[in-house]
Amino acid sequence: MSWITEYVRPKIRGLLRRDVPDNLWTTCDSCSQMILTKELHKALNVCPHCGHHMRAPVMDRLKWTFDNGDFTRIELPSAPVDPLGFRDQKKYTDRLKDARAKSHLDESLVVAHGTIGGHQAVVGVMAFEFMAGTMGAAFGERFVAAARLAILQKAPLVIFTASGGARMQEGVISLMQMPRTTVAVEMLKEAGLPYIVVLTNPTTGGVTASFAMLGDVQMAEPNALIGFAGPRVIQDTVREKLPEGFQRSEYLLDHGMLDMVVQRKDVPATLARVIGLLMHAPADVKAPPPRPQAPAPAAAE
Repeated sequence: MSWITEYVRPKIRGLLRRDVPDNLWTTCDSCSQMILTKELHKALNVCPHCGHHMRAPVMDRLKWTFDNGDFTRIELPSAPVDPLGFRDQKKYTDRLKDARAKSHLDESLVVAHGTIGGHQAVVGVMAFEFMAGTMGAAFGERFVAAARLAILQKAPLVIFTASGGARMQEGVISLMQMPRTTVAVEMLKEAGLPYIVVLTNPTTGGVTASFAMLGDVQMAEPNALIGFAGPRVIQDTVREKLPEGFQRSEYLLDHGMLDMVVQRKDVPATLARVIGLLMHAPADVKAPPPRPQAPAPAAAE
């Protein structure tokens, strides 16, 4: 045996066997560029190459939103599991177990409270990683609880949406959450508290058709897909080519459906400014004095 077989080959085999973490690199959904996951996280899950806003994990979203990343998660009420005994290729209860194991969450809505720009706020973040952020009975319970907490604390409610819509495994029960969440929003408005929605990619189905479009202020992240049915479904139905950027946040802003499109890094500062304006405008502001009227022209003699 030569020194090549005794020394070099074992070294090469050792290099080949070296474990590489599965999550070391992340591929951008838009430009397909490879990004170091660590660098992507520093950039708030925004692609440094094309600026595409990738999905953000719930806990990261909460840390980025609250002052200094400090917040308190809320203990939320539970709801009946699998009220219909639903089964397709797999039992609904098994799907829930799988979703909880993969996401380390127990439902598709996480609620926390803390400060944003020094202002108390209750924040709910939808978890797309939990069954595509779908809305069921447990989600409805949590949304109502978040609204009640905001009223109790006399604080605004901020909701980050990311959802495929109502959860089909709960049938009409999931559809009932549309009016239920709408009533919760009305409770906030009757209490005189701001309800602010930040739409992220994607926000579709029954979520869009209910609480997601009822905000006093409607924000969205860039290029977020927002709509009821998907663009391909609409195009196949109307049999016409859809406009460029149809159902994207910039398109909706141009057509009056949104108030603003905000870069992810600017969302906390924008929320702080909006909350400050809506919560601290003095109630006894006097109207400015009327302008003096110009003298009427003299009548001709």
